[in-house]
Amino acid sequence: MDFTISPRIEEFRSRIARLVEDEILPREADPASYDAHENIRTDLLDTLRATARAEGLWCLQLAPETGGQGLGKIGMAVCYEEMNRSIFGPVVFNAAAPDDGNMQVLEKVATEEQKACWLEPIVQGRVRSSFAMTEPAPGSGSDPGGMMLTRAERRNDRYIVNGRKWFITGAEAAEHFILVARTSEDPRKGLTAFLHHRDTPGFRIERRIPIMGPEEHGGHCEVVYENMEIPVENRLMEEGDGLKLTQIRLGPARLTHCMRWLGLSKRCVEIAEAYAQDRMAFGERLSQRESVQMMLGDLAMKIEIGRLLVMKAAWELDRGGYARKEISMAKVHVANLLHQAADTAIQINGARGYSKDTPLEWIYRYARQARLVDGADEVHKMVLHRSVEKEGRGFWHWDVGE
Repeated sequence: MDFTISPRIEEFRSRIARLVEDEILPREADPASYDAHENIRTDLLDTLRATARAEGLWCLQLAPETGGQGLGKIGMAVCYEEMNRSIFGPVVFNAAAPDDGNMQVLEKVATEEQKACWLEPIVQGRVRSSFAMTEPAPGSGSDPGGMMLTRAERRNDRYIVNGRKWFITGAEAAEHFILVARTSEDPRKGLTAFLHHRDTPGFRIERRIPIMGPEEHGGHCEVVYENMEIPVENRLMEEGDGLKLTQIRLGPARLTHCMRWLGLSKRCVEIAEAYAQDRMAFGERLSQRESVQMMLGDLAMKIEIGRLLVMKAAWELDRGGYARKEISMAKVHVANLLHQAADTAIQINGARGYSKDTPLEWIYRYARQARLVDGADEVHKMVLHRSVEKEGRGFWHWDVGE
């Protein structure tokens, strides 16, 4: 088993690290850099994005013909982890959700005409996008195939859409939307995916839903479709392929979340270590206390476990596999790790960690959603148990080379 990375990937990683250190972290430390929703101000973001683009660090995840560098999932794991040393990092490099997942799925399944109209503007950074699938109860959540209520009815050369979605990330700032709606009652082929613009008649944003944590640009919105017309040429893939498209998109997207969360987890350790080295209490530094050493050592171990889980899933995807088990294991582990890392770092920093003098409280509030988004922990564990039931001892097999 070879755990080395290529010199090319390392070159991108080191350049990202320098840009994060020199250009992004200083902005993160300045309260004036934030917008009203605790994300980076868009004017400042535009400046940093121009720097990333000028240095050839833009959309590294995409193929060269799309405008990227074709790093593959292993290269993305290395680079995304480095980007998210800063809470602002991924969006600077156009590697943040939901645009990241939307660009990757459009690159994979859209027609050339659709790519020119819908994908290229996102790649260029001229527009943002959203993925509209989740619905209010009793509509689709973790089981979109069986529960989706939003319907798209075919009428000649167009579809008429009616329904409601919520917690649609980035919707308020998005121009391009990928919509998943029901077109039949078939349990496997009943959903279809579509593309639509923000200004399409019959579509509206009902509200921006207030949440506990800091928000992505555009927030998390509830949106309504009322007799919205979508021409058939804006359908993605074939009618009935909507569930397939969600699987193509969401599997890798779950993994890219984990890549980024590992970077944030490492940042928590970094902040905690620095404070423990400086802080004196009862005649000794915090870093000399066994209890603190055990807390940080435990995090170091769990971060490395997360990196190995992510890398195995990335390797499996790069060689053409689906990595369903590997992604579920990584998703559960890293989501919980991020929460633990932020909590531990706050505990070591004391009142300083609870304040806004460090990004730890930002990360802590952000981390709570990690165990919910793209499949709650319990859903992934249920899926893993089904695999154990089906495969038995073979669940833990090693692939044998030729």
